[in-house]
Amino acid sequence: MARQGFFCLVGLLLGIGLAAGCRPQQPFFFREDGDLSHYVGKATEIEYPDVEQPSLPDVAYAEAPLSLSNPNPREYWDLSLEEAMRIALSNSKVFRIVDQPATLLANPDFAGTVYDPALAESNPRFGPEAALAAFDAQLSTSLMFQKHDTPQNSASIGGFRIRPEAFQQDLGTFQSQLRKLLATGGTVSLSHRVTYDFNNQPFRQHPSDWSVAVEAQFSQPLLQGNGVRFNRIAGPGSPPGVYQGVVIARINTDISLTEFEAEVRELVFGVERAYWELYYAYRSLDALNRALAEALDTWQKVRAEYDAGKASIQDEGLARHQYFLFRNLAQQSQANLFRREAALRYVMGLAPADGRLIRPADEPTVAKFVFDWNAAHAEALVRSVNLRRQRWRIKQRELELAAAKNHLLPRLDLVGAYRFLGLGDELIDPDNGDPRPTVSGSDAYSSLMSGDFQEWELGLQFSMPLGFRREMAAVRHAQLQLARDRAVLQEQELALVQLLAEAYRNMDESYIRAQTNLNRLLAAQRELEGYKERERVGLPVRQAALNFILDSQRRVAEAEVDYFRALVDYNLAIATFHYHKGSLLEYNGVYLAEGPWPQKAYFDALRRARARDAALYIDYGFTEPNVISRGPYRQHAGISQLEVEIPAGEVEEKPVLPPAEVIPTPPPEPQPTEAPPAESGQVTGKGSGIQPGPADRGQAENTRASGAGQGIPLSAGPQLTAPANAGQTNLPEARSAFAVAELGARLFAKEKAGNRADSPVPP
Repeated sequence: MARQGFFCLVGLLLGIGLAAGCRPQQPFFFREDGDLSHYVGKATEIEYPDVEQPSLPDVAYAEAPLSLSNPNPREYWDLSLEEAMRIALSNSKVFRIVDQPATLLANPDFAGTVYDPALAESNPRFGPEAALAAFDAQLSTSLMFQKHDTPQNSASIGGFRIRPEAFQQDLGTFQSQLRKLLATGGTVSLSHRVTYDFNNQPFRQHPSDWSVAVEAQFSQPLLQGNGVRFNRIAGPGSPPGVYQGVVIARINTDISLTEFEAEVRELVFGVERAYWELYYAYRSLDALNRALAEALDTWQKVRAEYDAGKASIQDEGLARHQYFLFRNLAQQSQANLFRREAALRYVMGLAPADGRLIRPADEPTVAKFVFDWNAAHAEALVRSVNLRRQRWRIKQRELELAAAKNHLLPRLDLVGAYRFLGLGDELIDPDNGDPRPTVSGSDAYSSLMSGDFQEWELGLQFSMPLGFRREMAAVRHAQLQLARDRAVLQEQELALVQLLAEAYRNMDESYIRAQTNLNRLLAAQRELEGYKERERVGLPVRQAALNFILDSQRRVAEAEVDYFRALVDYNLAIATFHYHKGSLLEYNGVYLAEGPWPQKAYFDALRRARARDAALYIDYGFTEPNVISRGPYRQHAGISQLEVEIPAGEVEEKPVLPPAEVIPTPPPEPQPTEAPPAESGQVTGKGSGIQPGPADRGQAENTRASGAGQGIPLSAGPQLTAPANAGQTNLPEARSAFAVAELGARLFAKEKAGNRADSPVPP
């Protein structure tokens, strides 16, 4: 019965197990209350970081941007280019790119900042201080206490045990070492060791003793790793392919400075480009507003003739189309003006809108600049920041190749050590110290100072890989890196010359196009004035050739817009030429300098300089590695002070001007309000003339170009004459022009409603 009961129980348990299946079961916990609010059922979740960073005032208090629906600012801000540069440089801890705010927003890690040179200098892995830290003296100290109770397999001889059954020991060790790496690759160290030993070993004079030792060690590589050159380039103990020496770290800092200079140059160039683009947007809007007013006036007259039955519906529709064409162009121009103003604000680090509308206060230069190509070509090859950065890279590759070749040598080190030893019953006993270790009450330090116990060692250590496979690969890699960077430098020089030539060509092209468009504008204005004269004698607009009047209005507007486009392109071409020539910062009066240090840093530097001045100077006659730079770069030196040797006869003393082109255009007829004839270097026109700019701006322009060229009076070529009212910026009156546009819209709405009896009211 018992056996049957047992089998029944086993079968029951198996049945329960099979019924439950192989599903995992949650364990049962006592005192479980069911509150699982702390449980997180996901591995990742989007969270917001706990960071408190105040926003800039221009971000926190930004207003709604200006637009076609909101075109009226509270006030206008007449801004000079110099002030725009100053504001942009003051607000640029992070360098911005014109029209590309999304780039900074999406890729903040690649943005240039004013902190980059300091970050490269203070890099704890690759900076100069990190490389110098390898040569700092290292102090290490240890203090250890040990207790030993070790059983031993010991036999007795004649009832006497040579070793105890259990080895018992109290051991204390103090050790201190000062170690320093030398610039030659060697190491020197000075160590001191104190040991207390109490044990039960037989045949000891004292059950406990103190031992002290003072030891000096040195190690000097004789082949691989030897010399100041290798250790300043690769760093002490660097494996093949790793170059983290002081000189390489210094070159990395210099490369970061060139990158910083390039970022500043891009910022300055972006500010100037945005400034002149905004100027062009104002001029374009001004020209289109005048064309819009002309078109509305023509439509009003044709509409009046149409209402009187003197003009056809085709004539009225043609005049109306002209009006809405210019209205659309004016709206596009005003929207573009708001975009250009916002772009200038962004590169200056300002809010997109603050109730003010920026207006350029400076006029673009109209004086023709002719640069000496040979001098500008030589200056660009010397001053280009991109070429300077690549030359630093080549110098770095040359040093890396020299360090890589050092690894082809076997490792042979000269090592040596010398030590003084002392042993005693006591560590220090100034009263009864005895230098003899076997005497009871002996003094360990007295034994040490007696100099009776000295040891030394001297020898060579040799090692080398068979085949030098990794070392040969490192040398080949360094050679290829050097060859690549040299080829890149040559191609960069070729690309620079191409860009410089393109800027030189664009400068000449823009100036000539400005002359052509100005003559084109004068011709179109004269044509339009002739048609207006026919209206003044009493002819209806329809009989005064309506089609030709409308075409003439379009030609005047297009010619004026194209003239200012060419004039702005000319000024941008001058800036671009300085950009590629390497003198853009000097052109805009920007100088780079290191920021202030704490006063403690100056105090420490002065103390070190005085200590070095008081030391004994030893002239070794050479330095390892060789000099890697040619001294400070003169930012505002000009080509005459740069270390560039130009063969005699290749640079002409004065720029040679090509024969002046004669444009067979009759001079404009004198008007009652005509200004006096323009002097050399000016552009004047009927009404208000466009001057080269304020006195200080014009002087700065001429000074900027004096590095490799000179301003040429306009009498050397065709005389530029500004069109009537070309020098007026009437954006404050833009509301009036758009009031004209609204009047035309109302007129169109009335006609659409069928009210043909109402004539348009003159604005």
